[in-house]
Amino acid sequence: MSSIAIIDYGMGNLHSIAKALEHVAGSERVIVSREAATILDADRVVFPGVGAIRDCISELQRTGLDRVVKEAAATRPVLGVCLGLQALLDTSEENEGTHCLGIIPGNVVRFRNDMSDPHTGVRLKIPHMGWNEVHQVSAHALWKDIPADSRFYFVHSYYAVPANPEHIAGTSPYGQDFASAIARDNVFAVQFHPEKSQHAGLKLLANFVAWNGEP
Repeated sequence: MSSIAIIDYGMGNLHSIAKALEHVAGSERVIVSREAATILDADRVVFPGVGAIRDCISELQRTGLDRVVKEAAATRPVLGVCLGLQALLDTSEENEGTHCLGIIPGNVVRFRNDMSDPHTGVRLKIPHMGWNEVHQVSAHALWKDIPADSRFYFVHSYYAVPANPEHIAGTSPYGQDFASAIARDNVFAVQFHPEKSQHAGLKLLANFVAWNGEP
């Protein structure tokens, strides 16, 4: 039986994403683990996260799971979620600057405080919280059967800026267009929470369950 490991490093709503994956996993076994051997024995890996990036990176380094994330990203399908997306890049502006995992080149920056809706002129709140459209920039296996510009659920104050625009798989509008999904080879990561995004989110997770790592 093949399996999906959700990395448990103490920063993520693991119950919600585990339940959502179990709902769509079919015969796949869903495991929540902080054990390197268990995670690297899985066929697919989910890298979630909520909270502050410095705490995320510190905990990954303390437990040695930073090396596990890097090895998984080099060898099998990986899905990053929310803070898990941001941690994949080189650096983040959060916490006065934080070095991240450097798996995908790029940086994480904060939304400007003075942003406003271009249509209404209403000032936008930070964090960006709630439902928003995701425009599919390029075809990808994880977008299969998800209608263009479907809405997903977001909670974040920072967003990814990949060094290579070709790594942007989806964008969303919030005062500006920002990268809400990135992809490179066998790694796909989203800024939104698919486990909280109803039908579209469950479909994305189902696509991940079936994904062989090729775009």
